[in-house]
Amino acid sequence: MPFSEFDKFKEASHKGNLVPLFRRIFSDHLTPVSAYRCLVKEDDREAPSFLLESVENSDTGNNVGRYSMLGAQPAIEVIAKGELVIILNHERGSRTERLMEDPMKAPYEIASNWKVAASEGLPNVFCGGWVGFFSYDTVRYAEKKKLPVEKAPFDDRSLPDIHLGLYKDVVVFDHVSKIVYILHWVCTEHFSSLEDAYANGLKQLDNLVARLQNTNMPKLFPGSIDMAIGKYGSAINQSNMTKDEYITAIHKAKDHILAGDIFQIVLSQRFERRTYADPFEVYRALRVVNPSPYMIYLQTRGCILVASSPEILTRIKKGKIINRPLAGTRRRGKNREEDLRLEEELLKDEKECAEHVMLVDLGRNDVGKVAKAGSVKVERLMDVERYSHVMHISSTVSGEIQDDLTSWDVLQAALPVGTVSGAPKVRAMELIDELEKTRRGPYSGGIGGISFTGDMDIALALRTMVFPTSARYDTMYTYGDIHNRREWVVHLQAGAGIVADSNPEDEYNECVNKAAGLGRAIDLAESAFLPPDFHRNSH
Repeated sequence: MPFSEFDKFKEASHKGNLVPLFRRIFSDHLTPVSAYRCLVKEDDREAPSFLLESVENSDTGNNVGRYSMLGAQPAIEVIAKGELVIILNHERGSRTERLMEDPMKAPYEIASNWKVAASEGLPNVFCGGWVGFFSYDTVRYAEKKKLPVEKAPFDDRSLPDIHLGLYKDVVVFDHVSKIVYILHWVCTEHFSSLEDAYANGLKQLDNLVARLQNTNMPKLFPGSIDMAIGKYGSAINQSNMTKDEYITAIHKAKDHILAGDIFQIVLSQRFERRTYADPFEVYRALRVVNPSPYMIYLQTRGCILVASSPEILTRIKKGKIINRPLAGTRRRGKNREEDLRLEEELLKDEKECAEHVMLVDLGRNDVGKVAKAGSVKVERLMDVERYSHVMHISSTVSGEIQDDLTSWDVLQAALPVGTVSGAPKVRAMELIDELEKTRRGPYSGGIGGISFTGDMDIALALRTMVFPTSARYDTMYTYGDIHNRREWVVHLQAGAGIVADSNPEDEYNECVNKAAGLGRAIDLAESAFLPPDFHRNSH
Protein backbone atom coordinates (compact mmCIF):
# COMPACT_ATOMS: atom_id res chain seq x y z
CA MET A 1 0.00 0.00 0.00
CA PRO A 2 1.50 3.40 -0.93
CA PHE A 3 2.60 5.40 2.10
CA SER A 4 1.73 2.52 4.47
CA GLU A 5 5.28 2.61 5.78
CA PHE A 6 6.46 5.66 7.66
CA ASP A 7 9.47 6.37 5.45
CA LYS A 8 7.24 6.57 2.37
CA PHE A 9 4.83 8.80 4.27
CA LYS A 10 7.72 11.05 5.27
CA GLU A 11 9.01 11.22 1.70
CA ALA A 12 5.56 12.16 0.43
CA SER A 13 5.18 14.88 3.05
CA HIS A 14 8.11 16.74 1.49
CA LYS A 15 6.02 17.27 -1.66
CA GLY A 16 2.94 18.62 0.11
CA ASN A 17 1.18 18.88 3.46
CA LEU A 18 -1.84 16.75 2.50
CA VAL A 19 -0.93 13.07 2.34
CA PRO A 20 -3.38 10.26 1.47
CA LEU A 21 -3.39 6.97 3.34
CA PHE A 22 -5.49 4.24 1.80
CA ARG A 23 -6.30 0.57 1.74
CA ARG A 24 -7.89 -1.56 -0.95
CA ILE A 25 -10.39 -4.31 -0.28
CA PHE A 26 -12.56 -6.58 -2.40
CA SER A 27 -15.95 -5.11 -3.25
CA ASP A 28 -17.85 -8.38 -3.62
CA HIS A 29 -19.32 -8.21 -0.10
CA LEU A 30 -20.36 -4.56 -0.32
CA THR A 31 -22.40 -2.23 -2.48
CA PRO A 32 -22.26 1.57 -2.39
CA VAL A 33 -25.71 1.58 -0.78
CA SER A 34 -24.78 -0.89 1.95
CA ALA A 35 -21.44 0.86 2.54
CA TYR A 36 -23.23 4.17 3.03
CA ARG A 37 -25.52 2.56 5.59
CA CYS A 38 -22.42 1.27 7.44
CA LEU A 39 -21.22 4.86 7.82
CA VAL A 40 -24.53 6.62 8.50
CA LYS A 41 -27.24 5.21 10.77
CA GLU A 42 -30.73 4.92 9.35
CA ASP A 43 -32.19 7.37 11.87
CA ASP A 44 -29.35 9.90 11.58
CA ARG A 45 -30.84 11.86 8.72
CA GLU A 46 -29.24 15.18 9.60
CA ALA A 47 -25.66 13.87 9.57
CA PRO A 48 -23.82 15.54 6.67
CA SER A 49 -22.86 12.79 4.24
CA PHE A 50 -23.01 11.84 0.57
CA LEU A 51 -23.31 9.03 -1.95
CA LEU A 52 -22.45 9.90 -5.57
CA GLU A 53 -23.01 7.41 -8.37
CA SER A 54 -23.31 7.50 -12.15
CA VAL A 55 -24.95 5.86 -15.12
CA GLU A 56 -23.26 6.82 -18.37
CA ASN A 57 -25.00 6.98 -21.73
CA SER A 58 -23.86 5.45 -24.99
CA ASP A 59 -25.35 4.53 -28.36
CA THR A 60 -25.88 1.00 -27.11
CA GLY A 61 -27.77 2.06 -23.98
CA ASN A 62 -27.01 2.90 -20.36
CA ASN A 63 -23.83 1.69 -18.67
CA VAL A 64 -23.03 1.80 -14.99
CA GLY A 65 -20.42 4.45 -14.32
CA ARG A 66 -17.04 3.10 -13.27
CA TYR A 67 -16.93 4.81 -9.86
CA SER A 68 -19.18 5.42 -6.87
CA MET A 69 -18.02 7.69 -4.03
CA LEU A 70 -19.31 8.14 -0.50
CA GLY A 71 -18.33 9.89 2.68
CA ALA A 72 -19.57 10.89 6.13
CA GLN A 73 -18.49 12.91 9.16
CA PRO A 74 -16.83 15.88 7.44
CA ALA A 75 -13.90 17.48 9.23
CA ILE A 76 -15.25 20.98 8.51
CA GLU A 77 -18.59 22.39 7.39
CA VAL A 78 -19.24 25.71 5.69
CA ILE A 79 -22.82 26.97 5.87
CA ALA A 80 -23.71 30.25 4.17
CA LYS A 81 -26.97 32.18 4.29
CA GLY A 82 -26.78 35.57 2.65
CA GLU A 83 -23.52 37.11 3.85
CA LEU A 84 -23.46 35.13 7.11
CA VAL A 85 -20.98 32.27 7.01
CA ILE A 86 -20.86 29.64 9.75
CA ILE A 87 -17.76 27.44 9.91
CA LEU A 88 -18.01 24.28 12.00
CA ASN A 89 -14.60 22.72 12.62
CA HIS A 90 -15.38 19.28 14.02
CA GLU A 91 -11.72 18.38 14.50
CA ARG A 92 -11.22 21.35 16.82
CA GLY A 93 -14.77 21.45 18.18
CA SER A 94 -15.15 25.10 17.17
CA ARG A 95 -17.87 27.24 15.61
CA THR A 96 -17.04 30.52 13.87
CA GLU A 97 -19.42 33.10 12.40
CA ARG A 98 -18.30 35.65 9.82
CA LEU A 99 -19.90 38.20 7.55
CA MET A 100 -18.49 37.90 4.03
CA GLU A 101 -19.47 39.78 0.88
CA ASP A 102 -18.66 36.64 -1.09
CA PRO A 103 -19.14 33.45 0.97
CA MET A 104 -17.83 31.40 -1.98
CA LYS A 105 -14.37 32.50 -0.83
CA ALA A 106 -14.73 30.81 2.59
CA PRO A 107 -13.97 27.19 1.57
CA TYR A 108 -11.16 28.36 -0.69
CA GLU A 109 -9.53 30.32 2.14
CA ILE A 110 -9.73 27.33 4.49
CA ALA A 111 -7.91 25.02 2.08
CA SER A 112 -5.74 27.52 0.18
CA ASN A 113 -2.53 26.51 1.98
CA TRP A 114 -3.02 22.81 1.44
CA LYS A 115 -1.03 21.02 -1.21
CA VAL A 116 -1.58 17.40 -2.20
CA ALA A 117 1.63 15.44 -1.68
CA ALA A 118 0.91 12.71 -4.20
CA SER A 119 -1.97 10.77 -5.68
CA GLU A 120 -0.19 7.82 -7.29
CA GLY A 121 -2.20 4.64 -6.98
CA LEU A 122 -5.49 6.45 -6.42
CA PRO A 123 -8.40 6.16 -8.85
CA ASN A 124 -8.82 9.02 -11.32
CA VAL A 125 -11.93 10.39 -9.63
CA PHE A 126 -12.97 12.42 -6.57
CA CYS A 127 -11.08 10.94 -3.60
CA GLY A 128 -11.50 13.67 -1.00
CA GLY A 129 -12.30 17.36 -0.61
CA TRP A 130 -15.42 19.51 -0.52
CA VAL A 131 -18.87 18.05 -1.25
CA GLY A 132 -22.18 19.87 -1.00
CA PHE A 133 -24.59 22.15 -2.80
CA PHE A 134 -24.69 25.71 -4.10
CA SER A 135 -28.18 27.12 -4.39
CA TYR A 136 -29.54 29.13 -7.30
CA ASP A 137 -29.35 32.18 -5.02
CA THR A 138 -25.54 32.11 -4.89
CA VAL A 139 -25.71 34.23 -8.06
CA ARG A 140 -26.60 37.15 -5.77
CA TYR A 141 -23.02 37.20 -4.45
CA ALA A 142 -21.74 38.18 -7.90
CA GLU A 143 -24.72 40.31 -9.01
CA LYS A 144 -25.48 42.32 -5.87
CA LYS A 145 -26.83 45.36 -7.73
CA LYS A 146 -29.02 43.66 -10.31
CA LEU A 147 -30.13 40.69 -8.18
CA PRO A 148 -30.25 41.98 -4.59
CA VAL A 149 -31.56 39.73 -1.84
CA GLU A 150 -34.27 42.31 -1.10
CA LYS A 151 -35.89 41.63 -4.48
CA ALA A 152 -35.68 37.85 -4.23
CA PRO A 153 -38.92 35.84 -4.00
CA PHE A 154 -40.29 34.75 -0.61
CA ASP A 155 -37.88 32.47 1.29
CA ASP A 156 -40.34 30.05 2.90
CA ARG A 157 -37.82 27.30 3.78
CA SER A 158 -34.77 29.26 5.02
CA LEU A 159 -32.40 26.69 3.55
CA PRO A 160 -28.69 27.54 3.35
CA ASP A 161 -27.45 29.18 0.16
CA ILE A 162 -24.34 27.01 0.41
CA HIS A 163 -23.60 23.90 2.41
CA LEU A 164 -20.24 22.18 2.05
CA GLY A 165 -18.51 19.45 3.99
CA LEU A 166 -14.76 18.88 3.87
CA TYR A 167 -14.40 15.10 3.65
CA LYS A 168 -11.04 13.61 4.60
CA ASP A 169 -12.54 10.11 4.87
CA VAL A 170 -13.84 8.84 1.53
CA VAL A 171 -14.77 5.45 0.10
CA VAL A 172 -14.45 4.87 -3.65
CA PHE A 173 -15.89 1.85 -5.47
CA ASP A 174 -14.21 0.87 -8.74
CA HIS A 175 -16.87 -1.23 -10.46
CA VAL A 176 -14.48 -2.36 -13.21
CA SER A 177 -11.65 -3.66 -11.02
CA LYS A 178 -14.08 -4.75 -8.23
CA ILE A 179 -11.93 -2.92 -5.68
CA VAL A 180 -12.95 -0.54 -2.91
CA TYR A 181 -10.51 2.23 -2.01
CA ILE A 182 -10.80 3.40 1.61
CA LEU A 183 -9.04 6.73 2.09
CA HIS A 184 -8.03 9.05 4.89
CA TRP A 185 -6.21 12.31 4.17
CA VAL A 186 -3.64 13.53 6.71
CA CYS A 187 -2.91 17.26 6.97
CA THR A 188 0.59 17.15 8.42
CA GLU A 189 0.61 20.78 9.59
CA HIS A 190 -2.09 19.93 12.14
CA PHE A 191 0.37 17.77 14.11
CA SER A 192 3.51 18.50 16.11
CA SER A 193 5.50 15.81 14.30
CA LEU A 194 5.28 13.57 11.25
CA GLU A 195 5.29 10.57 13.58
CA ASP A 196 2.14 11.83 15.31
CA ALA A 197 0.51 12.67 11.99
CA TYR A 198 1.22 9.20 10.62
CA ALA A 199 0.06 7.37 13.76
CA ASN A 200 -3.16 9.35 13.94
CA GLY A 201 -3.80 8.84 10.23
CA LEU A 202 -3.41 5.07 10.51
CA LYS A 203 -5.79 5.02 13.47
CA GLN A 204 -8.43 6.96 11.53
CA LEU A 205 -7.99 4.69 8.51
CA ASP A 206 -8.27 1.54 10.65
CA ASN A 207 -11.52 2.83 12.17
CA LEU A 208 -12.98 3.51 8.72
CA VAL A 209 -12.01 0.06 7.43
CA ALA A 210 -13.49 -1.59 10.53
CA ARG A 211 -16.84 0.14 10.01
CA LEU A 212 -17.03 -1.18 6.44
CA GLN A 213 -15.96 -4.70 7.39
CA ASN A 214 -18.28 -4.96 10.37
CA THR A 215 -19.77 -8.46 10.40
CA ASN A 216 -22.90 -7.01 11.99
CA MET A 217 -23.39 -4.43 9.26
CA PRO A 218 -26.92 -2.95 9.04
CA LYS A 219 -29.39 -4.96 7.01
CA LEU A 220 -31.06 -3.32 4.03
CA PHE A 221 -34.68 -4.25 3.34
CA PRO A 222 -34.56 -5.85 -0.14
CA GLY A 223 -37.89 -4.49 -1.41
CA SER A 224 -40.00 -5.96 -4.20
CA ILE A 225 -40.49 -4.27 -7.57
CA ASP A 226 -44.11 -5.03 -8.36
CA MET A 227 -44.88 -2.07 -10.62
CA ALA A 228 -43.86 -0.88 -14.07
CA ILE A 229 -40.84 1.36 -13.68
CA GLY A 230 -40.66 3.00 -17.11
CA LYS A 231 -43.79 5.11 -16.74
CA TYR A 232 -44.43 8.54 -15.28
CA GLY A 233 -45.88 8.83 -11.81
CA SER A 234 -49.30 10.27 -11.23
CA ALA A 235 -49.69 14.03 -11.60
CA ILE A 236 -48.83 16.05 -8.48
CA ASN A 237 -51.58 18.56 -7.90
CA GLN A 238 -50.08 20.61 -5.08
CA SER A 239 -47.81 23.44 -6.23
CA ASN A 240 -46.61 26.84 -5.08
CA MET A 241 -48.45 28.27 -8.12
CA THR A 242 -51.88 27.46 -9.48
CA LYS A 243 -52.13 26.59 -13.15
CA ASP A 244 -53.65 30.00 -13.87
CA GLU A 245 -50.85 31.76 -11.98
CA TYR A 246 -48.17 29.87 -13.91
CA ILE A 247 -49.80 30.55 -17.28
CA THR A 248 -50.18 34.23 -16.36
CA ALA A 249 -46.44 34.32 -15.58
CA ILE A 250 -45.75 32.81 -19.02
CA HIS A 251 -47.81 35.53 -20.72
CA LYS A 252 -45.90 38.22 -18.81
CA ALA A 253 -42.60 36.61 -19.82
CA LYS A 254 -43.68 36.53 -23.48
CA ASP A 255 -44.52 40.23 -23.30
CA HIS A 256 -40.91 40.89 -22.26
CA ILE A 257 -39.67 38.67 -25.11
CA LEU A 258 -41.82 40.45 -27.70
CA ALA A 259 -40.59 43.80 -26.36
CA GLY A 260 -37.00 42.67 -26.99
CA ASP A 261 -36.15 42.66 -23.28
CA ILE A 262 -35.06 39.02 -23.31
CA PHE A 263 -34.89 36.16 -25.82
CA GLN A 264 -35.73 33.29 -23.53
CA ILE A 265 -36.54 32.61 -19.87
CA VAL A 266 -36.93 29.47 -17.76
CA LEU A 267 -39.93 29.68 -15.44
CA SER A 268 -40.26 27.04 -12.75
CA GLN A 269 -42.80 26.00 -10.16
CA ARG A 270 -42.39 23.87 -7.06
CA PHE A 271 -44.60 20.84 -6.64
CA GLU A 272 -45.11 19.09 -3.33
CA ARG A 273 -46.21 15.72 -2.09
CA ARG A 274 -46.00 13.84 1.18
CA THR A 275 -44.72 10.35 1.78
CA TYR A 276 -43.82 7.90 4.53
CA ALA A 277 -41.02 6.49 2.38
CA ASP A 278 -37.61 7.44 3.79
CA PRO A 279 -35.43 9.68 1.58
CA PHE A 280 -32.79 6.95 1.30
CA GLU A 281 -35.47 4.50 0.16
CA VAL A 282 -36.55 7.05 -2.44
CA TYR A 283 -32.91 7.27 -3.59
CA ARG A 284 -32.73 3.49 -3.92
CA ALA A 285 -35.90 3.61 -6.04
CA LEU A 286 -34.63 6.53 -8.13
CA ARG A 287 -31.56 4.50 -9.12
CA VAL A 288 -33.97 2.04 -10.75
CA VAL A 289 -36.56 4.44 -12.17
CA ASN A 290 -34.34 7.16 -13.63
CA PRO A 291 -30.65 6.19 -13.96
CA SER A 292 -28.62 9.28 -14.93
CA PRO A 293 -25.03 10.52 -15.19
CA TYR A 294 -25.33 12.11 -11.74
CA MET A 295 -27.07 9.99 -9.10
CA ILE A 296 -26.88 11.87 -5.81
CA TYR A 297 -27.90 11.30 -2.21
CA LEU A 298 -26.76 14.24 -0.09
CA GLN A 299 -27.57 14.91 3.56
CA THR A 300 -26.98 18.55 4.47
CA ARG A 301 -28.03 21.08 7.07
CA GLY A 302 -31.71 21.81 6.58
CA CYS A 303 -32.51 19.29 3.88
CA ILE A 304 -31.74 16.03 2.15
CA LEU A 305 -31.24 16.12 -1.63
CA VAL A 306 -32.08 13.13 -3.82
CA ALA A 307 -31.19 13.72 -7.46
CA SER A 308 -30.77 12.09 -10.86
CA SER A 309 -29.34 14.94 -12.91
CA PRO A 310 -28.45 14.50 -16.58
CA GLU A 311 -26.40 17.67 -16.88
CA ILE A 312 -22.98 19.01 -15.94
CA LEU A 313 -23.07 22.49 -14.44
CA THR A 314 -19.31 22.73 -14.79
CA ARG A 315 -16.31 20.41 -14.58
CA ILE A 316 -12.54 20.86 -14.33
CA LYS A 317 -10.11 18.05 -15.04
CA LYS A 318 -6.39 18.85 -14.97
CA GLY A 319 -7.04 22.49 -15.83
CA LYS A 320 -9.56 21.85 -18.60
CA ILE A 321 -13.00 23.43 -18.11
CA ILE A 322 -16.03 21.62 -19.51
CA ASN A 323 -19.61 22.86 -19.68
CA ARG A 324 -22.27 20.76 -21.37
CA PRO A 325 -25.60 22.52 -22.07
CA LEU A 326 -28.64 20.27 -22.53
CA ALA A 327 -31.70 21.84 -24.14
CA GLY A 328 -34.28 20.42 -26.50
CA THR A 329 -36.28 17.39 -25.43
CA ARG A 330 -38.32 14.51 -26.82
CA ARG A 331 -39.68 11.44 -25.09
CA ARG A 332 -38.01 8.08 -25.76
CA GLY A 333 -39.55 5.88 -28.43
CA LYS A 334 -41.23 2.56 -27.72
CA ASN A 335 -38.74 0.84 -30.05
CA ARG A 336 -35.55 1.71 -31.95
CA GLU A 337 -37.41 2.83 -35.07
CA GLU A 338 -39.61 5.27 -33.16
CA ASP A 339 -36.60 6.44 -31.14
CA LEU A 340 -34.72 7.35 -34.33
CA ARG A 341 -37.80 9.06 -35.77
CA LEU A 342 -38.15 11.18 -32.64
CA GLU A 343 -34.44 12.06 -32.76
CA GLU A 344 -34.80 13.24 -36.36
CA GLU A 345 -37.91 15.23 -35.41
CA LEU A 346 -36.04 16.86 -32.52
CA LEU A 347 -33.08 17.91 -34.67
CA LYS A 348 -35.44 19.41 -37.28
CA ASP A 349 -37.42 21.41 -34.71
CA GLU A 350 -36.42 25.01 -35.41
CA LYS A 351 -37.61 26.26 -31.99
CA GLU A 352 -35.67 23.60 -30.06
CA CYS A 353 -32.52 24.07 -32.15
CA ALA A 354 -32.57 27.87 -31.95
CA GLU A 355 -33.02 27.69 -28.18
CA HIS A 356 -30.15 25.21 -27.89
CA VAL A 357 -27.74 27.32 -29.98
CA MET A 358 -28.57 30.36 -27.84
CA LEU A 359 -27.69 28.39 -24.71
CA VAL A 360 -24.44 27.15 -26.27
CA ASP A 361 -23.51 30.81 -26.79
CA LEU A 362 -24.23 31.47 -23.11
CA GLY A 363 -22.03 28.49 -22.19
CA ARG A 364 -19.19 29.86 -24.33
CA ASN A 365 -19.55 33.20 -22.59
CA ASP A 366 -19.43 31.58 -19.12
CA VAL A 367 -16.30 29.59 -19.99
CA GLY A 368 -14.74 32.61 -21.70
CA LYS A 369 -14.83 34.61 -18.45
CA VAL A 370 -12.35 32.25 -16.79
CA ALA A 371 -10.51 30.57 -19.68
CA LYS A 372 -7.25 31.52 -21.36
CA ALA A 373 -7.68 33.72 -24.42
CA GLY A 374 -8.18 31.64 -27.55
CA SER A 375 -8.76 28.35 -25.69
CA VAL A 376 -12.58 28.32 -25.74
CA LYS A 377 -14.11 25.96 -28.28
CA VAL A 378 -17.27 24.01 -28.97
CA GLU A 379 -16.01 20.42 -29.03
CA ARG A 380 -19.35 18.87 -29.94
CA LEU A 381 -22.44 20.62 -31.27
CA MET A 382 -25.98 19.26 -31.12
CA ASP A 383 -25.47 15.60 -30.26
CA VAL A 384 -28.49 13.66 -28.99
CA GLU A 385 -28.18 12.02 -25.56
CA ARG A 386 -30.64 9.37 -24.45
CA TYR A 387 -31.92 8.81 -20.92
CA SER A 388 -34.47 6.44 -19.42
CA HIS A 389 -37.53 8.57 -20.26
CA VAL A 390 -36.33 11.31 -22.62
CA MET A 391 -33.65 12.37 -25.10
CA HIS A 392 -31.93 15.78 -25.14
CA ILE A 393 -29.83 17.83 -27.55
CA SER A 394 -26.35 18.18 -26.05
CA SER A 395 -23.26 20.24 -26.84
CA THR A 396 -19.83 20.43 -25.20
CA VAL A 397 -17.96 23.69 -24.56
CA SER A 398 -14.39 23.64 -23.23
CA GLY A 399 -11.50 25.94 -22.36
CA GLU A 400 -8.22 26.05 -20.40
CA ILE A 401 -8.47 27.73 -16.99
CA GLN A 402 -6.47 30.94 -16.53
CA ASP A 403 -3.31 30.41 -14.48
CA ASP A 404 -4.33 32.79 -11.68
CA LEU A 405 -7.84 31.35 -11.20
CA THR A 406 -9.23 28.37 -9.26
CA SER A 407 -12.15 25.97 -9.45
CA TRP A 408 -14.13 28.36 -7.26
CA ASP A 409 -13.80 31.14 -9.84
CA VAL A 410 -14.98 28.82 -12.60
CA LEU A 411 -17.96 27.68 -10.55
CA GLN A 412 -18.99 31.24 -9.73
CA ALA A 413 -18.81 32.21 -13.40
CA ALA A 414 -21.12 29.34 -14.33
CA LEU A 415 -23.78 29.64 -11.59
CA PRO A 416 -26.54 29.44 -12.63
CA VAL A 417 -26.26 28.17 -16.21
CA GLY A 418 -28.39 29.54 -19.01
CA THR A 419 -30.39 26.33 -19.34
CA VAL A 420 -32.15 27.16 -16.04
CA SER A 421 -32.26 30.96 -16.28
CA GLY A 422 -32.49 32.34 -19.81
CA ALA A 423 -30.87 34.84 -22.15
CA PRO A 424 -29.57 37.41 -21.57
CA LYS A 425 -28.86 35.64 -18.32
CA VAL A 426 -28.92 38.42 -15.72
CA ARG A 427 -32.00 40.14 -17.16
CA ALA A 428 -33.81 36.79 -17.29
CA MET A 429 -32.96 36.24 -13.61
CA GLU A 430 -34.31 39.68 -12.71
CA LEU A 431 -37.63 38.63 -14.26
CA ILE A 432 -37.52 35.24 -12.52
CA ASP A 433 -37.36 37.17 -9.23
CA GLU A 434 -40.53 39.01 -10.28
CA LEU A 435 -42.49 36.09 -11.72
CA GLU A 436 -41.72 33.11 -9.44
CA LYS A 437 -43.40 32.97 -6.03
CA THR A 438 -40.72 31.39 -3.82
CA ARG A 439 -36.95 31.11 -3.82
CA ARG A 440 -35.62 28.20 -5.81
CA GLY A 441 -33.13 27.05 -3.18
CA PRO A 442 -31.03 24.06 -4.33
CA TYR A 443 -33.08 23.62 -7.53
CA SER A 444 -31.12 24.80 -10.60
CA GLY A 445 -28.00 25.42 -8.51
CA GLY A 446 -25.15 22.91 -8.30
CA ILE A 447 -24.39 19.69 -6.40
CA GLY A 448 -21.07 17.91 -6.35
CA GLY A 449 -17.45 17.96 -5.29
CA ILE A 450 -14.26 20.01 -5.51
CA SER A 451 -11.32 17.76 -4.77
CA PHE A 452 -8.12 18.44 -2.88
CA THR A 453 -6.33 18.26 -6.26
CA GLY A 454 -8.35 21.19 -7.63
CA ASP A 455 -10.44 19.08 -10.00
CA MET A 456 -14.19 19.74 -9.84
CA ASP A 457 -17.34 17.97 -10.95
CA ILE A 458 -20.61 19.81 -10.27
CA ALA A 459 -24.00 18.58 -11.48
CA LEU A 460 -26.79 20.95 -12.38
CA ALA A 461 -29.49 20.46 -9.73
CA LEU A 462 -32.29 19.29 -12.00
CA ARG A 463 -34.50 16.27 -11.31
CA THR A 464 -33.74 16.97 -7.69
CA MET A 465 -36.03 16.18 -4.78
CA VAL A 466 -35.69 18.32 -1.65
CA PHE A 467 -36.69 16.80 1.70
CA PRO A 468 -36.68 19.60 4.31
CA THR A 469 -35.39 18.42 7.70
CA SER A 470 -35.51 21.63 9.72
CA ALA A 471 -38.37 22.99 11.80
CA ARG A 472 -41.54 23.34 9.80
CA TYR A 473 -41.67 26.49 7.74
CA ASP A 474 -45.46 26.63 7.48
CA THR A 475 -47.82 25.84 10.34
CA MET A 476 -50.55 24.62 8.01
CA TYR A 477 -48.62 21.34 7.75
CA THR A 478 -48.06 18.86 10.53
CA TYR A 479 -45.97 15.75 10.41
CA GLY A 480 -47.73 12.49 10.85
CA ASP A 481 -45.89 9.66 12.54
CA ILE A 482 -47.16 6.14 11.98
CA HIS A 483 -45.54 2.70 12.27
CA ASN A 484 -42.44 4.54 13.56
CA ARG A 485 -42.18 6.25 10.20
CA ARG A 486 -41.90 9.97 9.73
CA GLU A 487 -44.08 11.63 7.14
CA TRP A 488 -41.90 13.66 4.80
CA VAL A 489 -42.73 16.69 2.70
CA VAL A 490 -40.99 16.39 -0.69
CA HIS A 491 -40.43 19.31 -3.04
CA LEU A 492 -40.10 18.55 -6.75
CA GLN A 493 -39.35 21.65 -8.81
CA ALA A 494 -39.49 21.80 -12.59
CA GLY A 495 -39.26 24.51 -15.21
CA ALA A 496 -39.89 25.16 -18.88
CA GLY A 497 -38.01 27.33 -21.35
CA ILE A 498 -40.25 30.13 -22.60
CA VAL A 499 -39.62 31.73 -26.02
CA ALA A 500 -41.71 33.98 -28.27
CA ASP A 501 -43.86 31.21 -29.77
CA SER A 502 -44.24 29.07 -26.62
CA ASN A 503 -47.65 27.54 -26.00
CA PRO A 504 -48.47 28.23 -22.31
CA GLU A 505 -50.52 25.04 -21.95
CA ASP A 506 -47.67 22.93 -23.34
CA GLU A 507 -45.11 24.58 -21.08
CA TYR A 508 -47.30 24.02 -18.02
CA ASN A 509 -47.71 20.35 -18.95
CA GLU A 510 -43.94 20.03 -19.41
CA CYS A 511 -43.45 21.08 -15.77
CA VAL A 512 -46.15 18.67 -14.57
CA ASN A 513 -44.62 15.78 -16.52
CA LYS A 514 -41.09 16.47 -15.26
CA ALA A 515 -42.30 16.43 -11.65
CA ALA A 516 -44.35 13.30 -12.28
CA GLY A 517 -41.25 11.56 -13.65
CA LEU A 518 -39.49 12.16 -10.33
CA GLY A 519 -42.64 11.21 -8.44
CA ARG A 520 -42.40 7.73 -9.94
CA ALA A 521 -39.43 7.05 -7.66
CA ILE A 522 -41.55 7.93 -4.63
CA ASP A 523 -44.30 5.64 -5.93
CA LEU A 524 -41.80 2.78 -6.25
CA ALA A 525 -40.28 3.43 -2.80
CA GLU A 526 -43.74 3.32 -1.23
CA SER A 527 -44.62 0.14 -3.12
CA ALA A 528 -41.32 -1.60 -2.33
CA PHE A 529 -40.51 -0.55 1.22
CA LEU A 530 -43.73 0.30 3.06
CA PRO A 531 -45.69 -2.53 4.73
CA PRO A 532 -48.42 -4.01 2.48
CA ASP A 533 -51.26 -2.65 4.64
CA PHE A 534 -49.65 0.77 4.88
CA HIS A 535 -51.18 3.60 2.88
CA ARG A 536 -49.09 6.72 2.39
CA ASN A 537 -52.03 8.94 3.31
CA SER A 538 -52.74 7.12 6.57
CA HIS A 539 -53.00 9.21 9.74
